[in-house]
Amino acid sequence: MQDYPIWLIIAALAVGTFLIRFSFIGLAGSRPLPETLLRYLRYTPVAVLPALVAPMLAWPAATGGEADPARLLAALATVVVGWRMKSLLFAILAGLAVFYGATALGL
Repeated sequence: MQDYPIWLIIAALAVGTFLIRFSFIGLAGSRPLPETLLRYLRYTPVAVLPALVAPMLAWPAATGGEADPARLLAALATVVVGWRMKSLLFAILAGLAVFYGATALGL
C-alpha cells in the first residue's frame, strides 16, 4: 500500500510523456515536416548533451559542488578531440582517459 503514490506518479509521467511525444510525432504521421523544423530538430542532440553535462562539470555532486580540475580537463579533452577528429567515440574515449589519468595523478 505504501508503493501506491510512486506507481501513480510513474503512471502519470508515462501518460504525460506519451501525450507529449504523440502530439508531435503521432499527429504529424507520415506527412512531410517543414524544412525549417527539420533543420531545428537536427540541433536537438547538440543542445541536450551540453545541458546534461554542464551541471556535472560546474557543480559535480561527487566533490560537493566544487569544480574539479580532473573533470574540467576531461571536458576540454573531449571537446578538442571531438572537434578535431569529428568522432564521438574518440571524444568520449579521450575524455575518459584524461579523467581517469588526472584522477590517478591526484588532480
